[in-house]
Amino acid sequence: MVSTFPNSSSVDLSRIRLAIRSLQPQLVEWRRRLHQQPELGFQEKLTAEFVSQKLQEWGVEHQTGIAHTGIVATIKGNKLGAEKVLAIRADMDALPIQELNEVPYKSQHDGVMHACGHDGHTAIALGTAYYLQQHRQDFSGTVKIIFQPAEESPGGAKPMIEAGVLKNPDVDAIIGLHLWNNLALGTVGVRPGALMAAVECFNCTILGKGGHGALPHQTVDSVVVAAQIVNALQTIVARNLNPIDSAVVTVGELHAGTKRNVIADTAKMSATVRYFNPSLKGFFNQRVEQIIAGICQSHGASYDLEYWSLYPPVINDIKMAELVRTVAEEVVETPLGIVPECQTMAAEDMSFFLQEVPGCYFFLGSANPEQDLAYPHHHPRFDFDETALGMGVEIFVRCVERFFS
Repeated sequence: MVSTFPNSSSVDLSRIRLAIRSLQPQLVEWRRRLHQQPELGFQEKLTAEFVSQKLQEWGVEHQTGIAHTGIVATIKGNKLGAEKVLAIRADMDALPIQELNEVPYKSQHDGVMHACGHDGHTAIALGTAYYLQQHRQDFSGTVKIIFQPAEESPGGAKPMIEAGVLKNPDVDAIIGLHLWNNLALGTVGVRPGALMAAVECFNCTILGKGGHGALPHQTVDSVVVAAQIVNALQTIVARNLNPIDSAVVTVGELHAGTKRNVIADTAKMSATVRYFNPSLKGFFNQRVEQIIAGICQSHGASYDLEYWSLYPPVINDIKMAELVRTVAEEVVETPLGIVPECQTMAAEDMSFFLQEVPGCYFFLGSANPEQDLAYPHHHPRFDFDETALGMGVEIFVRCVERFFS
């Protein structure tokens, strides 16, 4: 593919890299402070206060209190050129996990932890804001930096969009990154099309008829019904879906019974459904209920089903993915550092932004096994190599200058 974006000769890459390297100690300091004060979705008050304080200190125009705790910073370039608007998105929330790391910057909030790298995302966005504010002469358009609450749940992207963060001025494109311990430090996962999956959820209660374990003929065993449903749900992917499409149905919870010799009258299950193909929206909902209804009817049981869609799939625009790829190749300095086959069935509400404007979401490798920094996301010992912070800022800054040139 021939790139539609200027090559590296159009910008002073050494200048960018040296400036960001000098910023690295501050990036680490900001990230560690945020890590010590993790907050759950829509409760990111301390985080938002810290972000706003820094933006105000640097003279960056910004709005606070969007979708409860969200912030949007606006930085306008002074260089003559196209009046386009590029958005950069970073999420701020933490997870309800007790941290097990013994580090100086360990979480100070009991039962809450930055176990997915969002503290790093916020630090990278702050570093990008600082750099761009100091170098407005180097780009011509307007950059909106969106600090979003509640990515983990229940989702802050949609409320921010509804609050108008993509308007006034209207955003032409958007980029975002996720620090990724599934990739080694020095690699970038970027691809056009589907990167992350849609996620749908359902809760189901099987209503049978309880009784004595020695007299099953007098009962409708909800455990037997639930077990058949769990097995049958796997046939949706195996036998109802085009084998070319990828999807997964996971029953993560199943609760029934109180004693070994009592047949349970109810069984409750909770599950998630994930897929890449947007055209499958609505398909799983219908098929799940058909299976549950059929099995329940055959056993004389009834059911109560609640099914809902959480996030759509993350679909990257072809041109914006090309922009990120060409920039990332310069930052990691080797084509071997670009990982195009980086899809995951994990979900992200960045997908809502990408439904509104073309953009690219990508993974920035952050694992370093030699330093014991390779635990998976959402693990109580998750941590990452902070060298990735400067790399993230450099990719964002180069994308800004390349996008507007």
